[in-house]
Amino acid sequence: MAKIGTAMEMTRSPVTNHLSVPRGGSGREMRPIHIVVTGGTGFIGRPLCASLSQEGHRVTLLTRRREEAQRSCGSTVTVVEWNGRETGAWEHCLEDADAVINLAGAPIADGRWTDVHKRLLTESRVLTTRLLVAAMSRPSLKPRTLVSASGIGYYGASDDRVLDEGAARGQGFLADLCLAWEAEALRAAEFGVRVVMLRTGMVLEQDGGALPKMLLPFRLFAGGPIMPGTQWMSWVHRRDHIGLIQWVLTAPNVSGPVNAVAPEAVTMNRFCEVLGRVIHRPSWLPVPGFALQVAMGELGTLMTTGQRISPAKALAGGYVFHFPTLEPALRAILTKG
Repeated sequence: MAKIGTAMEMTRSPVTNHLSVPRGGSGREMRPIHIVVTGGTGFIGRPLCASLSQEGHRVTLLTRRREEAQRSCGSTVTVVEWNGRETGAWEHCLEDADAVINLAGAPIADGRWTDVHKRLLTESRVLTTRLLVAAMSRPSLKPRTLVSASGIGYYGASDDRVLDEGAARGQGFLADLCLAWEAEALRAAEFGVRVVMLRTGMVLEQDGGALPKMLLPFRLFAGGPIMPGTQWMSWVHRRDHIGLIQWVLTAPNVSGPVNAVAPEAVTMNRFCEVLGRVIHRPSWLPVPGFALQVAMGELGTLMTTGQRISPAKALAGGYVFHFPTLEPALRAILTKG
């Protein structure tokens, strides 16, 4: 733990701003740079790579599915094959990289947390990040910035307290996973890389994540909160999640953990009330928490407990949220066209 603490102290020191010129709005203008992305074919990665490319950046995507990724990303993204476990030719793409964005990891909520699935969740994050950072340790391959994914599961289940980035780690599988994941990323700080860990909440969009699963019972007029209903939900619109990634690339004094959530956390009751209003459906049929835990096992605790998280660093650093409150965010997602 001493080594991790030292690394975090190192990342707090000022870094020369080699990327940005301040402007108004939700971020800063950034001259074109070379950005290497892992996990770039997923729910966050695909639109992130597209956005970075549209802004004129050179994007290299490391992926296990090269041909599929090339078809989905088009010619504006360079696709390089890797398996996330072994060294290889992929390391050469780091030679002139300015930044690395590490989003790799198996989906958290795609199956019961059996011992086998927990191992997959851990290895796909911890071992992949370890391999990436080990490659970055060589002077010829060292980028200036590493933005690595993490989650608000770091804080464990909490009560009504508002938790910022200085809050202590909680208990449970996700808290332990996030600690190990972040520790691997922070090793890059030991050789001078600025490290940012994005502790992400529930990301909202209609084409992935938790929202489509929540919508189905509402569309069938059987929607309602998961009991007890008073648990807090910390969420973020995908546009803001991508915006926060781009913002930290241009904010050289930001390092360590950054909470990637909207300023307005809401209770489960409130979330379902707003969701029902937006899609003109009632929110009347509560889901018993014990039934969810029977059906989903330990994974069910994600929906029956929660955290009230504040994006304190982003707000203090000047990030302006496109969707700081829930109802406009859901309306933008669900009333498109």
